Amino acid sequence: MSQSKPTLRWGIVGTGMISSWFIADLTIDRKNAQATHIIQAIGSSSVEKGKNFVAIHLPNASQAPTVYGSYHEAYQDPNVDIIYIGTPHGFHKKNCLDAIAQGKHVLCEKAFTLNAREAREVLEAAQEKGVFVMEAMWTRFFPLVKTVQKLVHQDKVIGDVVRLFADFAMDQRIESLAPEHRLRDLSLGAGSLLDIGIYSLTWGLLGLDSGVGEKATTPKICATQTLVQGVDISTSIILQYPDGAQGIITSNSKVKTPSVFCRIEGTEGYIVVEGPAAAPENFTVYKDGDTEGQKYDFEKPGRGFYWEADAVALDIAAGKVQSDVMPWAETVRVMEIMDEVRRQGGSKFPQD
Repeated sequence: MSQSKPTLRWGIVGTGMISSWFIADLTIDRKNAQATHIIQAIGSSSVEKGKNFVAIHLPNASQAPTVYGSYHEAYQDPNVDIIYIGTPHGFHKKNCLDAIAQGKHVLCEKAFTLNAREAREVLEAAQEKGVFVMEAMWTRFFPLVKTVQKLVHQDKVIGDVVRLFADFAMDQRIESLAPEHRLRDLSLGAGSLLDIGIYSLTWGLLGLDSGVGEKATTPKICATQTLVQGVDISTSIILQYPDGAQGIITSNSKVKTPSVFCRIEGTEGYIVVEGPAAAPENFTVYKDGDTEGQKYDFEKPGRGFYWEADAVALDIAAGKVQSDVMPWAETVRVMEIMDEVRRQGGSKFPQD
């Protein structure tokens, strides 16, 4: 007799765009769902703002979530199992620590914190409290991404990987934004690196190495950044691995990435991946001598946030406190790499 699907009751903290995307995905009707998700509570800066969020993004909810005019009330709600944190980067450490202090599990948006020191502080608190915590690097949970990893590292369909190019760029019109906007305010983690560059970096790490977290090989870093009023609008990184493989990783907030955002080149062929780096749509494998290539398409109802949410629900049901796909050591490793990129490039946050 098969076990029933686990149910997870979510408290959503932050009512911005990313939170609206997340809850939309959790509430769509989809086949092969691995868990049942309930939006139990909304924590907002005001009740009015929270109610507007629900009216717009959960108009047909069978069970209306409780709306709170503060984050803390959501953390304290006894009917909430896990807190999803969708606030700007600069608030993540405090939001995580406050939720953990109330004994809640946490799924916190990327970038997990502003730097590795903050990440360690949060994860130490989670370890002491014995709660599940994960950085919401949703891209890693896409079936497409897992398939690319298998083809590259296990099946070696393109031979040994020699180099990889990955980019995430979008014209965010930074100059038109208010100084206090999250994309301009350094105390909130402003800059292309933490906002979108973390995705192209993720592709570099996953494409050039099969290991994750403590099993990963951390490359040598060479980086440069273009800063405007201290905010990086362009970041370029070279990842140099001991075996000679290199990754060229870029992010930019002034131009837009073309449809192919990643190319993985090996001794026997190459792979191109299309779509936004955060939510890839398809990839094509070209073996040496091929002109057509083999294209892989994947069904993706909604945006694709439910894959990480299902994984979290299954992990919590299994009594785990961290994910095998995005373990704590991997979160710290990525933050350490970005710390080094910023050290070389010159972008600094007040919290550093």
